[in-house]
Amino acid sequence: MEQTGAAIGKMDQEFEDRDSGGRWQKLFLEIRNQSHECSYKVAKYPENRNRNRYRDVNPFDHSRVKLENTENDYINASLVVMEEAQRTYILTQGPLKNTCGHFWLMIWEQKTKAVVMLNRVIEKGSEKCAQYWPTAEEREMAFRDTGFLVALLSEDTKSYYTTRILELQNLNTGEKRQIYHFHYTTWPDFGVPESPASFLNFLFKVRESGALGVDHGPTVVHCSAGIGRSGTFSLVDTCLVLIDKRKDPSSVDIKSILLKMRKYRMGLIQTSDQLRFSYMAVFEGAKFIMGDSSVQNQWRELSKEDQEPSSGSPPSTQPQARCPPERCNGSQRGAQPDEGREYRQDGKVPAQSSCKEQELDGSATQKRRREDSISKSSTIKATQSKSRLNDSERKRKR
Repeated sequence: MEQTGAAIGKMDQEFEDRDSGGRWQKLFLEIRNQSHECSYKVAKYPENRNRNRYRDVNPFDHSRVKLENTENDYINASLVVMEEAQRTYILTQGPLKNTCGHFWLMIWEQKTKAVVMLNRVIEKGSEKCAQYWPTAEEREMAFRDTGFLVALLSEDTKSYYTTRILELQNLNTGEKRQIYHFHYTTWPDFGVPESPASFLNFLFKVRESGALGVDHGPTVVHCSAGIGRSGTFSLVDTCLVLIDKRKDPSSVDIKSILLKMRKYRMGLIQTSDQLRFSYMAVFEGAKFIMGDSSVQNQWRELSKEDQEPSSGSPPSTQPQARCPPERCNGSQRGAQPDEGREYRQDGKVPAQSSCKEQELDGSATQKRRREDSISKSSTIKATQSKSRLNDSERKRKR
């Protein structure tokens, strides 16, 4: 137990040192510059242009997911394989109106059990994802281009996330499968969640479903571009698996794991603030992994998941972003709203894309101190954590 406490203390000190020295941006740039460059020729084929939401976010040729039972096997999705952690993820863009059918075909062929959605359909007035699942009013949606019917079986809405159970039916064979849909509804574009507490509470909800395990196909994780928020989720989950396996938090090098993940999909973790948040979430999650069960209760309390969703939050779905049932045949030209905006702060498309695309630096957020929401030790009281969370919320209202 003393060894565990020492390891946690070492992580806390590492975070404090990096915070006080304003070194997150430096680390972020190091990761960007050390990322491998890989080819993505297939993504640039003329026939695939309308299947990409952003011109500068493309799946690498060696790790792209290939559709099987269709004339064109392309989808903007990457298979990320973390062997030691025994985790496989499919990181993908938010489906376009003309790729919803491809999305469900991929889920069927890959034997996926869960979809983790980390964005809203409409954000800041722009479409970030097509509505690819049925609402409570519709109950079902048909995708005739790939031969699938999606039905909504249940929906459980919490203050900042919604859990759905969907039924995916192959119309060609009649076979049906149940798919979990974990939808984080309050994660801001280019930003980070309110606190590691709420994020970790959500992550462990996904884990408890068993969908991330080896008994199922890779979990599909997406935001709008499939690199920022999706990268954060996958990085934190992988690191916590490795901490649990090795029983030594200090043996898990977060930077090297992120660099390994970037070999499968470009630009994972888009800002230094997302990088900082990832470290914070790993360090806090490690306390639970290493035996402090009380922190999970603190996460639940701090996340306030049973409160009513904030009326000020934009709705998770909007009619104008809907993927029309039976019309998503892949023949229409896919809209590319705010092309490149998720990946580039200025919205400009570079002459050449690579693993080293320019990312939003997020340097303005570096001054925030660590009193965001979590405890500085595994024994601190929940009331102290609450105080830090409130302080963080006040700062974010600047």
